[in-house]
Amino acid sequence: MRRRPFLLAGLLGLGASACTPGIGTTSGASDGGAAGFPLELANCEASISLDAPAQRIVLLESAPVTILDGLGALDRVVARAGTFPGAYYSPELAARIEEIPTLSEDLDASGHLQISQEVVIAQRPDLVMGLPDGITRAGMRDAGAEVMVQNVYCGDAERASFADLDAQIAVIGQVLGLDAEAAALTAELGERVAAVEQTAGTGTKRTAAALYPSIGGGPLYAYGAASMVTAQFDALGLENVFADTPDRVFEVGSEPLLAADPDLLIVLHQAEDGEAVLAEMIASNQLGSLRAVREESLLPLLFNFCEPASPLVVDGLEQIRDHLEEQG
Repeated sequence: MRRRPFLLAGLLGLGASACTPGIGTTSGASDGGAAGFPLELANCEASISLDAPAQRIVLLESAPVTILDGLGALDRVVARAGTFPGAYYSPELAARIEEIPTLSEDLDASGHLQISQEVVIAQRPDLVMGLPDGITRAGMRDAGAEVMVQNVYCGDAERASFADLDAQIAVIGQVLGLDAEAAALTAELGERVAAVEQTAGTGTKRTAAALYPSIGGGPLYAYGAASMVTAQFDALGLENVFADTPDRVFEVGSEPLLAADPDLLIVLHQAEDGEAVLAEMIASNQLGSLRAVREESLLPLLFNFCEPASPLVVDGLEQIRDHLEEQG
């Protein structure tokens, strides 16, 4: 799952999925060590082993930022790579992120981070978040660092829900030794999700789809049952037209999209001008006859507002709600 638009790489999510059993699987505290450590837990096809809470973090994806900030642990990040659009954050948080040294901002046409393992190792991390091409668990472990991949990238095909966000926060809290802070953040976000669910529209269920177009007219990707997009649509009383597809994300052609003909179209991107991305996608894929296009029921959103599981997904949920309310 690492070769897809940030969907895959360091941007393009975690869930109460096959990775969740890792939560809570500790071997106990060592003499004089932090409670719950040494720690070993499952992470996708591999495991993470820490003798103490992670203190030197390198971010190779942007999604964990708001979790780390919500846990009061952003000061543990010693370097970052990829794009961290200021539109995701408050001015104060954006300023703090800008102060973190940047290793690379190079992305390919599909949004994959381009970086060498040697550059990451030079930062002497004990935890690396994200696993773009060129970085290996074995290589980082040899250098004294563990690699954490968001559970959403583990390949599980269960239908996503906001329980996946709870699980992601819990596991990051666990490796940082901040379980109480993780519980408090989960409760706060849960209240916001519940508020949206209580105001979700009734009556005839509207249909929706979320797409990620490659830059320059490349492949078009859609989000299925295992995507947090589906969790957002469920909370809003919308039907994901691709919810019957178990995959989190998959390549889609124009014909099945035109056949599904959703009422609402969410277009995910990592560009400065989402409207330009939207226009290029419609033109290059000949989607002008879609109901959502004809009725201008279109919403470009920065990628992390829908994927993967982080507090930004709750922000995105509220943005989609506001868009629907504006449309009436």
